[in-house]
Amino acid sequence: MKYFFFVLSLLASIGVTTVYSQDHLAANSSVTLVILGTIQDAGSPHIACRKICCESLFDTPDPTRQVVALGLIDSKEQKTYLFEATPDISTQVKTLKKLANSTKEIPDGIFLTHAHIGHYAGLMYLGKEATNTSNIPVFAMPRMKNYLTTNGPWSQLVSMSNISLQSIENEVPLGLTNQINVTPFVVPHRDEFSETVGYLIEGTSKKALFIPDIDKWSKWTKNIVEEIAKVDLAFVDATFFSGTEINTRDILQVPHPFISESMALFENLSPSEKDKIYFIHFNHTNPVLDKNSDAYKEVLSKGFHVAHFGDLFSL
Repeated sequence: MKYFFFVLSLLASIGVTTVYSQDHLAANSSVTLVILGTIQDAGSPHIACRKICCESLFDTPDPTRQVVALGLIDSKEQKTYLFEATPDISTQVKTLKKLANSTKEIPDGIFLTHAHIGHYAGLMYLGKEATNTSNIPVFAMPRMKNYLTTNGPWSQLVSMSNISLQSIENEVPLGLTNQINVTPFVVPHRDEFSETVGYLIEGTSKKALFIPDIDKWSKWTKNIVEEIAKVDLAFVDATFFSGTEINTRDILQVPHPFISESMALFENLSPSEKDKIYFIHFNHTNPVLDKNSDAYKEVLSKGFHVAHFGDLFSL
């Protein structure tokens, strides 16, 4: 119980004022998952944006508008892990350190999903110009590993042993600690430089699905409804609420499952199944970023959740 309130005070100190339900974090939990970011790769405010969604944020930045990432804490073995190396990594690893009450500035390992800027560009801060780390384990699929090894500036992180690339394979579980298992699985996405994966994250009592990027549910060889049934929590791609919010680019060039499409697909799920689903990875235009919007209220009224920076879950 003391740990729960300790975490709440830390979140308040970094600008998170939401009062979280105690259900998010069991007092005796040894594995905790924390949302360290919910925004699409380019952040919010978005560079060069002239829309109302970003107008005030350029003058008054919101510290909770962090690019999508998860943190994982094993309090029993005193280890932390980061899922995604985002452009906001400096703030995110500090937040993770505080929440874990750790002495380590850098997590014990970093998991990457793919080679789009919001998901791996933060690795640059592990290099000589910044922390100059030593052999930080970075878990990557074969194409991702090859890309980092053979292309600068990322190859310098490898050659100077700032990072130690760890191979992971599709559908092959990896035991991180006695409390945590992680399994990558390939999903369809715009794989220019690497494959794209989601992760199944298993703690001592619960399982979580993390799919921040996928083209469309129909393109996946698996059935997302069946995959949700196997877990306790599902953090899924919600880049756009609908196709209407983007009017400066061809939406077909950036395919994602719209929240409106996902809610229709999940419409007939039981209330308990809907309660597992947390939408994440929001484009700066996505109206659910505004808690007063009709879109945000619609998501909640239909039994789903919108992920927020600082949300805590016991695994």
